[in-house]
Amino acid sequence: MDNWFKSKWFIRGLSLAFAIMLYIFVAIEEADTSGDRESTIPTLFGGSKETKTIEDVPLGIQIDSDTYVVSGVPETVTVSLEGTASELTPVVTQRNFEVFVDLRDLKEGEHEVEIQYDNIPKQLSVYIEPKTINVVIEKRATAEFNVSVDFVNEDKLPEGYQVGDFKLNTDKVTITSSKEVIDRIAIVKVFVDVTGLTDSIKNREVPVNVYDNQGNELGVRIDPQTVIISVDIENPSKKVPVSVATTGELPEGYRVVSMEPVVTEVEVFATTNVLDKVDKITTEPINLSELTKSGTIKVGLSLPDKVQAPGTKEIDVKVVLEQTKSITNLKLEVDNAADGNVVNFVEPENQRTSITVTGNEQDVRELSDKDFRIYINVKGLGRGKHVVPVEISGPDGVKYELEIKEATIEIEEV
Repeated sequence: MDNWFKSKWFIRGLSLAFAIMLYIFVAIEEADTSGDRESTIPTLFGGSKETKTIEDVPLGIQIDSDTYVVSGVPETVTVSLEGTASELTPVVTQRNFEVFVDLRDLKEGEHEVEIQYDNIPKQLSVYIEPKTINVVIEKRATAEFNVSVDFVNEDKLPEGYQVGDFKLNTDKVTITSSKEVIDRIAIVKVFVDVTGLTDSIKNREVPVNVYDNQGNELGVRIDPQTVIISVDIENPSKKVPVSVATTGELPEGYRVVSMEPVVTEVEVFATTNVLDKVDKITTEPINLSELTKSGTIKVGLSLPDKVQAPGTKEIDVKVVLEQTKSITNLKLEVDNAADGNVVNFVEPENQRTSITVTGNEQDVRELSDKDFRIYINVKGLGRGKHVVPVEISGPDGVKYELEIKEATIEIEEV
C-alpha cells in the first residue's frame, strides 16, 4: 500500500474522487438550505437527477358511484417527480399521468387510504403530498327539493321600484349525497341581485345553493346545478285626487269663494305597500295672508315620503275671492223735487252716506264713489217733514248695503 501512495496517478485519482464527493455534498446542502422544490443532483457516472414539483394535480376517485358517496377527498394534491431531465421533461410537459384513490374494495365507514398513481415511468421517483388521506364512505341517497328565491338588495332598487312576479324554468332540483347529509338539508335557494334595476330580468342563469339549518353550505350533487329565472321589475302607479292645502288667514275684507286645482288628479308612483296608504295628494300650503286677488296661481305638490309624481312638479290652482269694502262720503241726491220747493236734510244732516259693496274681488277691486248714485225720490211730496227711502244704483254683479236705509227731510217753499 505504501507503493500506492508513492504513485502520482494514485494520488491524482484519489484527489478527483474526493473533489466529486465534496461537490455532491455541497450541492445537496445548498438544495436543502434554499428549500428549492426543483434540484439537480450530479452523479458519478454522467448525467444528473432533477426534481420537478407539480402542484394542483387533480385527484381522482375510483368507487361505485351509483351506490356510494365519499367525503374527505381533496380536489388536488402536489406531486414531486425525480429523475433525469430526459425522463422528466415529457412527463411534466404532457401531464398524462393519473393520481387517484381506489376505494372500490372498501365498504361503508372511515378509512385511511394511500394515494396511488399510474402512467409514470418506473425510472422516476414519485412523492405525493399528502401520501395518505382519511375518507368516509357512505351509502348514496337522492331526494327532490323545492327551490326558493331570495332577492338581494331590494333596498337598493331606485325609488318607487319593486320586485314583481318571477318565473323559474324549474322550481325543483334533485340532490344526491349521503343520507346523513340529505337529512341535514334545510334550505335550497337561488340568490338574485336586483341592485339598481329598472328593467325586468329576462332568463338570467343563477346557481342553486344548499344549506343546513345553521346556514352552512353543503357540498352535494345538484341536478340541475343552475336554474333560469325571469323577474318583473315594477314601478307601480295610480291616479289620486288633488286637494288644496292652506295656511294662515285672509286679509280683512276677503273671503274664499272657491279654490280649486285645475288638474283634479295626478298619477303617483311608489311601491305597492306605499301606494295602498295614499288616497290623495295635497299641494304645498297656500299662505292665505298673501292673497288679495282672484286668479290662477302655481303651487307645488306635497308628496309623501317615497312617492313620486314624474313630470308634475307643480299645478295651477284657480282662486276666487270675494271682497267686501266700504265706499264713503257719497252725496245723497234728490230726484223729482217740485218747482218752488227746497229739500233740506234733517238726517243725515250733511247729506252724506256710505255703502258696503260685496262681490267677486275682480269686480269690486276698482269700484269707487263714481260708480254709484245714492238718491231719494220726493215726487208728489208736499211741504213739511218726511221720511223717505234711500235708493242706490250701480254696477251689476255686486251686492250693495246702505249705511242708512231712510233719510229724514223737510220740504220748504223757496
